[in-house]
Amino acid sequence: MPTAYENAGVSVEAGYEVVNRIQRHVARTARKGAGGIGGFGGLFDLSSLAYKEPVLVSGTDGVGTKLMVAKAANRHDTIGMDCVAMCVNDILAQGAEPLFFLDYIACGKNDPALLEQVVKGVADGCVEAGAALVGGETAEMPDMYDADEYDLAGFTVGVVEKSKIIDGSAISEGDVIIGLPSSGVHSNGFSLVRKALFKDSDFTVDSKLPELEGLTLADELLKPTRIYAKALKPLFAADVLNGVAHVTGGGFVEKVPRIIPEGLAAAFDIDSWDVPPIFRILQEHGHVEALEMYNIFNMGIGMVLMVSPAKAAEVGRILDEANEPHYVVGRIIKDNGARVELRHGI
Repeated sequence: MPTAYENAGVSVEAGYEVVNRIQRHVARTARKGAGGIGGFGGLFDLSSLAYKEPVLVSGTDGVGTKLMVAKAANRHDTIGMDCVAMCVNDILAQGAEPLFFLDYIACGKNDPALLEQVVKGVADGCVEAGAALVGGETAEMPDMYDADEYDLAGFTVGVVEKSKIIDGSAISEGDVIIGLPSSGVHSNGFSLVRKALFKDSDFTVDSKLPELEGLTLADELLKPTRIYAKALKPLFAADVLNGVAHVTGGGFVEKVPRIIPEGLAAAFDIDSWDVPPIFRILQEHGHVEALEMYNIFNMGIGMVLMVSPAKAAEVGRILDEANEPHYVVGRIIKDNGARVELRHGI
């Protein structure tokens, strides 16, 4: 066999092994309309779906330095779910049905067993989202990454009926804001997380803090980002949402105003839900002001829904029937100079 590429630090055989290992994981994500992997491009037959005026909605993202926590803990089987979630949740916020997903992994050395764990997580996320994994790329670049380093990014495409796009234009004064819980820190703010817990404190990924009730920091921090596709699907079908915001980097202060029309603001009652203990830990050890936390983290709410008062009960009923926890966390008010207000009580 030729050895020139091997001598340059790239293992062709390991690349073939990765492809063989991930086939069974990819197969689990099959859905109507999706073609198989192996071609130069991933295929999706949009005509197989019953959309009259389909609009495609796309999103791309990575998982940032959460990867460094996964590396420190030597756990790589859920980080792929984070990548799917970060992409899919963004397109859900416009009412889209996820269709397909592609991943990109860059690494210093092709470790087939490790990369299989990563892709397994991607496939798990795709199954949860209802999206097909139709392709991807693994790039072995020994001159750019150390042998034990890798990076992960993803890209997703969804579809929404043109008349059903959720863009926030229907939001009105008096609308109820309903929050759907997060699964934890999700995949934002990890530069601060690592500084607060591992650089400025004496903790390790194996540390157990009393507030976490027996979990290690790795257990808590590597909880995969929640994917909200199943929770939102029946609400999209019922056409009861005026706005949806994915609470990611920038927290409530930066993300929510994106969808609120001029002249209005979102007023949140920050006492209306239980903030998970990990955020109190981060606030204390990161020496972060209480309200600034809402400008960095999701604080226990990963998705917020704006709903007309007349439809709030129906939304609650649909979520209850699906066993989806939810909280009334605020109201839409007239803008008094701040697009988002964080209050103790409304």
